Amino acid sequence: MHLLLNHFPMIGTLIAILFLAYGVYSGSKSTTKMALFTIVLMAILAIPVFLTGEPAEEAVENLPGVTEAIIEEHEEAAKLAIWIMAFLGALSAVSLVSLITSNQMNKALMGTTLLLGLITFGAMARTGYLGGQIRHTEIRSGGTTAANAGTPEGNSQEKDQDDD
Repeated sequence: MHLLLNHFPMIGTLIAILFLAYGVYSGSKSTTKMALFTIVLMAILAIPVFLTGEPAEEAVENLPGVTEAIIEEHEEAAKLAIWIMAFLGALSAVSLVSLITSNQMNKALMGTTLLLGLITFGAMARTGYLGGQIRHTEIRSGGTTAANAGTPEGNSQEKDQDDD
């Protein structure tokens, strides 16, 4: 479930931020409302993504090439990202209510929401990148590649060749 849902909050937030920027820039209240509502929805969707992370860890932690350090780094980034996302969701809800009730766009509130949205996207993108490193060995830093990810030492192919 984690792998199925994890892209939605990150990509959805980016799309909503772009629409929010357009809505604020153009003065379109309907576009701004839609963007704020989408951000709130993405913040809600981030909850099951976060909660399904632990079961996903259990499923992959003993696979070849997967290390506890990689999983831990992703988990720590996810903890930060979910809190930032929760704050963005709450701020977006406040911004949406403000826009609906006053029928005027509070540019300072929208600007703050936009800025926090960009920060949130950055945190979510970093979390996604670190999560991708768990199984996509080709994007790991430190020179670990798919060819040498068979063991923590990275020498499974050498052993195979020595046995021939």
